[in-house]
This record gives sequence, structure tokens and C-alpha cells, in this order.
Amino acid sequence: MFKNFLSERHFIYLSCVVVGISCAFAVIVLKGFAHSVFVFATYVNGYLKLPYINSILPIIGILLTVFVIKNILDGKLEKGSSRILYAVAKRGGILPKKQMYAQIITSSLTVGLGGSAGLESPITITGAAFGSNFAQKYRLSQKDRILLLACGVAAGIAAAFNAPIAGVLFAIEVVLTDVAITAFIPIMISAATGALISTIVLNEDVLLSFKQQQTFDFHNIPFYILLGVLAGLVSIYHARNFQKIESFFKKFKNSTYKKALFGASILAVLIFFFPTLFGEGYESIKTLSNANPQVLLENTLLDEYKSNEWVLLLFVGITMLLKVYATGLTLGSGGNGGNFAPSLFVGSYLGFFVAKFFNLLGIGKELPVGNFTIVGMAGILSGLFHAPLTAIFLIGEITGGYNLMVPLMIVSSISFAVSKQFETHSMDVKHLADKGDVFTSDKDKNILSNIDILNHINSEYKTVKLEDKIESLVEYLSNSKQEVFPVVNTKNELIGIIDFEDLKPIVFNSFRVKYTTIPEAMKAPIDVISYEDGMELVMEKFENSHLEQLPVTKNGKYFGFISKVSVLESYRKKLKEMVIE
Repeated sequence: MFKNFLSERHFIYLSCVVVGISCAFAVIVLKGFAHSVFVFATYVNGYLKLPYINSILPIIGILLTVFVIKNILDGKLEKGSSRILYAVAKRGGILPKKQMYAQIITSSLTVGLGGSAGLESPITITGAAFGSNFAQKYRLSQKDRILLLACGVAAGIAAAFNAPIAGVLFAIEVVLTDVAITAFIPIMISAATGALISTIVLNEDVLLSFKQQQTFDFHNIPFYILLGVLAGLVSIYHARNFQKIESFFKKFKNSTYKKALFGASILAVLIFFFPTLFGEGYESIKTLSNANPQVLLENTLLDEYKSNEWVLLLFVGITMLLKVYATGLTLGSGGNGGNFAPSLFVGSYLGFFVAKFFNLLGIGKELPVGNFTIVGMAGILSGLFHAPLTAIFLIGEITGGYNLMVPLMIVSSISFAVSKQFETHSMDVKHLADKGDVFTSDKDKNILSNIDILNHINSEYKTVKLEDKIESLVEYLSNSKQEVFPVVNTKNELIGIIDFEDLKPIVFNSFRVKYTTIPEAMKAPIDVISYEDGMELVMEKFENSHLEQLPVTKNGKYFGFISKVSVLESYRKKLKEMVIE
């Protein structure tokens, strides 16, 4: 409705606000639920004196997640923020409608009930799906569709951390690697909207934030450099071991619940001995940065040793190394979540370990443990996701200032450099790059990725039903240039194709025109294009079918036809534009 009264640019601005608000409420639901469960578990464990409830809840959460995916979501759910990158590179920014709610349901069950993963990845996918489907609804161009997708991502990160600048940088640094200046304003509007709504509605305790910190002392620079190197190495350790665990669970065939129970049971044991592996772990990060980190050992088997700082240091170091296994088990066994929160968790534990270790040894001046805990988060985030700018500004925003800007820059840049030396692609991009599913140096693939499939779908074709008469179809042919007719059932599902070439023997025989039925005249489609298919796959289907036109379906329903000639014409124009440039 509003689109008719607004200019194109103003409608985009309005769309950004709508997407930002939608993402903020998704964050409120997820974060609020996860925090409530954590408070409940903490209360029960304080009463029982050992983390029994921490071990039980994740098993329930992962099994429920698997049940929902299998019985409500058709047995399939695209997990991980890499799906956003794939949608941009291969699908023209098109994400399935179910991603608008599927991520919220499944991640709230997994992480909300204590699975050792993060909510940020599901939040960004949900935000991207809001933006993508909003653009699809109003038939916006591929360029604007990808822009609104990025707006959803920015709003999600901004709302999750009350960090609008980090949201903007994450969208540009990770999602839109090739961005025009004009895209900044819509993305900033969405990020600001998401952060504002989140701040108004959510209690500060629910968000990851720090109010106490010491100022930066330049004498500590050598230790920050060491932290940067260690962060890069730990990032590589985390990424490679996570991929190994994922590969291990992929070997489980046709045993969804057994896989879930197996992985969740091992996770339960880990959480029993190391309770801080429960959930996102943000509460333990806050504890580490405060003056009484020994609180982490309360209600554990090491409770009586909590006054021993070396025991605490050993506990923190082992937990840091085990986090990747806890996250891998959570996601590999069937749960839904991401690695964004685990990266902050590991980074804070690494920073604490480094500062506390040197302080206990009495080497040099007393290091500010809180500062190292905070800066370490930026190091792992930068190393794992290859997003140093996001890491720097995210930590700067959640600490309420930029007093630590210099150490943040040192640690993030060194960690990124070390990680990049051994891993060309970030953890999210690596498996996509291995399959050629991101932008490459292949000019043909990149041009096809930039062709909007929606511009080439003709949904005006006359459809035919099984009960229709051939006579009426022949009559229509005499006044139309349409050569292919989709046959659909009462649910508008494609069940066959009638080609003019196959009708020719019938058209010139009055007896056959009268007595031939639609089922007799039609044939099964040789191939069908999905609305979500990227152009590379579309051209592959044209090549294999040797046809000039192919039917398109959307959510299992007939949607239209796409012409090979039309696609090739767009390819020719884009190639010409590249040559001129």
C-alpha cells in the first residue's frame, strides 16, 4: 500500500525500519527465553549443590529440536550464517519463508535449554529472511533484495548486543563484500532501529555488557601482542576441530534420534564437569571480567578449591579448549545455533588465562585481568570470522567506550593475520569455498550470480487442469503465441506439461481433438526449476534438458516459466557492461 505513495528510496528506508523492528523482536524472544532458563538452572543448581539440571536440559533441548525439524520443518533446516552468504552468492538474496520462524523455534529449544552454542547465527538468518521475504513480497529488484537481507543481518547483531556500529560493520564486512556507499544509510537505519527496540524492551542483564574496566597502559603492549598470536592459533584450533566433529556426525545415516541422544549425552557429561559450557556462556564471561572470578567454581566438583587461583586457572584453560567440542556436539548432533557466542566465550577465557598466568608467575607489572578478558573476545572473533573491524567495534560498544581501542586493534589485527596465514577462508566461508559456492575468480559464475531469476519468470502463462477439454485448448492456441502449457491440480501443483509440438498430430484431426483427454496429451516435465535456485543451477538444468523453456515452482506450487533466451540476453548485457567498465 505505502509503496504506491512513496518514492523508491523512501520505500527502502521504510522497509529498513520494518525489518529492524522485526529482527529486534526476534532477538527479544530468543534472548529473553535463554536468560530465563539460565536463571532457573542457576537457582536449582544452587539448591542441589551440583549442576544436575545443567546436564539434563540440553539433552531435552536437542531432542526437541530434532523432533521439530523432522516433524514440522519437513526434515530439513539450513543452519549456520554461511546460508546467508550462499543466498547472496547463488540465489540472488532469496531465502525460504520458513527461515523467518524456523530458526527462532529451533535455536530457542537448543540454546535456550542449555546447548553450548550461540543465538547470533540464528538471529542473523532470521533477520536476513525477514529482509529477503519483505523484498520478495513487494517484488523489489535483486539489488534491493540483497540490501534488505543485509539490513536484517545488521539489525540482528545490533539488537543482540546493543551495538549498532558493529551490526553495520558485520553486514558490510561479512555479508556484502562488494557494497556501494548508498547501501550504508539503509543498513545504519536498520541497525539503529534494532538496537533501540532491544534497549527499550530487554533488561540490561540479558545483554552482554561491561561497565567496569581499567584504562589502557602502553607498558602492556608486549602481552597484548602475545595474546593476539595466541588468539590466532586458538582460532585455527577451534575452526579445524569443529569441522572434524561436524564431519564425524555426518557419517550417521538414518538414525536422527540416536545421533541426537549420543551427542547430547556426551555434551551432558562435559557440562556436568564444566558447568560454564551450559548455554551461550555470557554470564560466565561477565564473571571472569569482574573482581571475583572464583564464583565460576561454585556448585562444581571443585567448589572446595575455589580459593586456589591455580585450580581456577586450570579450570578456565581446560574449559576454553573444550568449548569447541561442546559446540560441535551441540550442533553436530542435531541442535541449532552458531559459533559467534562461542568465539566470544573462548576469547574471554583465553584473555583471562594469559593475564592471570603471568600475574601468578609474578612476571612484570600486574596485568589488568578484566581488560585482557574483554580484548581476548575481539581476538577470537576476528580470527574465526575474519572480521577484525566487527570485532574491534563490537567490543568497543559493549564495554561502553573506546578506552581499549589500541589493544583491541593490536589483538584483532594480529589474530586475523595469524589465522589468515593458515586458513584462507573464515570458518563460515570455508566449506562454501571448497564447493565453489561463493564468489570466485570465475567470471562466468559471477555474472550468472548477479542475474535476478525473478526478472525472468513469466507467471502469465495459461494453466490447464486435468478436467479441461482439448477443444478449448486448441481454440486458445489459435489466438495466442504460447507454446507450452502447465497442467496443474486443484492445489496448483505442477503435474505435467503440454507442448504445442506434441499437440500438432491432434490439432489436425477433429476426432482426436474431441476425444483426447488432457492426461493423454500431457507428459511429465523433464526438469523443474525451484524459485530458490541460483542462475548457475538454472543454466545447468537448461543444458541437461535441451529445452528452451522450463517450469518454475515456489514452495511446491506452480509459479511460472523461465526462458533460456531471456537469461542469455541478460548474460550478454552484463558481460558487455563489464567489458565497457
